[in-house]
Amino acid sequence: MTAVTLGTARRATWRGLAARHRGLIVACAVFAALFLVVDLITPGPFNYFEFNFLSAGGAALALAAMGQTLVILTGGFDLSAGAVVSLVNVVLASAMGTSAVSQIACFALALAIGGVVGAFNGFFVAVVRMQAIVVTLSAMFIVQGITLLVMDKPGGAIAPEFVAFFTGSAIPNVLPAPVLVLLAGAVIWLLLKNSRFGVGQYAVGSDPDAAYAAGVPARAVLFAAYVIGGLFYGAAGAFVSAQTGSADPLVGRPMLLQVFTAVVLGGTRLGGGRGGAIGSIVGAYTLMIVVNILLVLNVSAYFSSIAEGTILLLAVLVGSLNRRSPIAFYLRLARTKLAARVAGAQASRRRDAAAAPSLPRGASIATPAPVGWVERNRAALRMVIPAYGGFALVLLIGQMTFGGTLDNLGYYNSLLVLSSFLAILALGQGAVILTGGLDLSVPWTVGFVGILTSGLIHGNDPIAIWAIPLGLLIGIALGAVNGIGVVLLGLPPIVMTLAMNGILQGAALLYCNGTPSGFASPAQRWFMTGHLGGLTPVVWFLLLFIAAATLLLGRTVFGRRIYAVGNSPLVARLSAVRVGATLIGVYALSGFCSALVGMLLSGFSGQASLGMGDEYLLPSIAVVVVGGTLITGGRGHYLGMIGGVLLLTALSTLLAGTTLPNAVRDIIFGLVVLGAVLALRERRA
Repeated sequence: MTAVTLGTARRATWRGLAARHRGLIVACAVFAALFLVVDLITPGPFNYFEFNFLSAGGAALALAAMGQTLVILTGGFDLSAGAVVSLVNVVLASAMGTSAVSQIACFALALAIGGVVGAFNGFFVAVVRMQAIVVTLSAMFIVQGITLLVMDKPGGAIAPEFVAFFTGSAIPNVLPAPVLVLLAGAVIWLLLKNSRFGVGQYAVGSDPDAAYAAGVPARAVLFAAYVIGGLFYGAAGAFVSAQTGSADPLVGRPMLLQVFTAVVLGGTRLGGGRGGAIGSIVGAYTLMIVVNILLVLNVSAYFSSIAEGTILLLAVLVGSLNRRSPIAFYLRLARTKLAARVAGAQASRRRDAAAAPSLPRGASIATPAPVGWVERNRAALRMVIPAYGGFALVLLIGQMTFGGTLDNLGYYNSLLVLSSFLAILALGQGAVILTGGLDLSVPWTVGFVGILTSGLIHGNDPIAIWAIPLGLLIGIALGAVNGIGVVLLGLPPIVMTLAMNGILQGAALLYCNGTPSGFASPAQRWFMTGHLGGLTPVVWFLLLFIAAATLLLGRTVFGRRIYAVGNSPLVARLSAVRVGATLIGVYALSGFCSALVGMLLSGFSGQASLGMGDEYLLPSIAVVVVGGTLITGGRGHYLGMIGGVLLLTALSTLLAGTTLPNAVRDIIFGLVVLGAVLALRERRA
């Protein structure tokens, strides 16, 4: 081989390596640049104390991000990561003793907890073949409920020796212990990556069907990915425990957004098949440095979640820019339309019809042949009856347990008032689910609009006249931004809405400076707690809302488009359905419903509060699924969703009358969602 040929071969090898590890290389470059920025704006040289502080501050996030990477590489998502960290934290703080044996056993217990939750997720995803988002979301709430049962407020203590082992110095003034922890995690990752499991992981993430055809045990790989990911979450929980020295049942809640951001910053592609856990470690520390820069510049800590959400969106967007991205498609579409207009009106119409995936003006979608009344209602009843049957059963149990339920008008009035929030959210979340998506921005859309409008109204009815419509318009705009991110930027719904949720949380904290001060107007209070014709005014509004929502989804062109997109976006495009406009519309509808609930909750309690929407995320999904809607989209009925609302609200009311802790509700709701999705899947099959 000549020198020229050898040099060419080497350059080709280096180019191939650079292409395969482009994400990691970019992540390292960004980290280095930000590190230099921190070093420049921080007084004094970089020393061991700062090295130890930096390594300890990002280690827990890095471990959790490594676990999430294993799942994402297979094409999945795991929303239970933060909940596992919280559960491990409270268990260790409750059970750990001062002896070495106790501390070793607690660390093993931390790994076991993560592994068990991972096995739970892996079983339903890999074996039962349920959607990863639904399974892990249900697991998140189940684990959160268990966490609150173990410890419902901060407390407990971690042994000093355990703290020193994980957060101290492995070699005094030379090597911090967290560095060794991450090195151990990196070694485990490299061993996994070069094993048969690692090869199968990338194969399944790249193309599940091709991997299965090639003999890859796809189910075993998926199951192992969730279990091993859970082990990393358990290790992250142990490190958080050592870092804090005590327990907080909510310590893992803000980590979910951070974990996804770290994974994406590290170069791992959402959807699977490309990336690695080493890049996620770099991404975790990159995110930590960004937060540190904000602190050094005296920027409010409330900007942290805004920065994390924005970074996540930008990182996903940059990573997805290619010739096949939605942005490139729409740019090509615009050029095609421009060329068609120049060529002439007639040619323009032909080319637009061939290129544009949208419905031309004046056109309408093709409707199926009329179906007989019996067949049409048989399908609707099959979706609606189970939820109402469960509701009747709960009423009967309540009557037998407490009495005064079935013949008490006041009970039904209170039930409908409490149901109004979920009934409204069910329309927005249900429309999104019917298209095959999911809206995780509901909690802080509710909170942000509620806090904003309460601050504006401040108990003044005349101001409420314009502040309430403004709040609804803001909700519509926020939902439309979610839809635009999903349609035009090609961002996964879970990523777009999760990032939006974090951004809105930071925006709400900035607006109220951490303490909401506004309160509802007298008219809002009367609407939610007053009397009109023997019922609370909101009950009359709810009845009208149900009628309008039923007509919207069942009797309008927009409603038919929602079902068409949910059944098959491709077929819908070929049928001249404006898929993009429909998706933006359903997310805008979800934003409208969330904003409305935020203002109703403010009127119900008299004022807005931080986290007022947090408890409505899983129930908003649960009522839709329990009401007979397929979580994969395309099938469902709003009256069935109302049945789910009545069932879960009555169940919550029944549980409130017992001595069971409130945390039990999260566990029950999580199990109900899993059971409903499983039952629908079996019925469909």
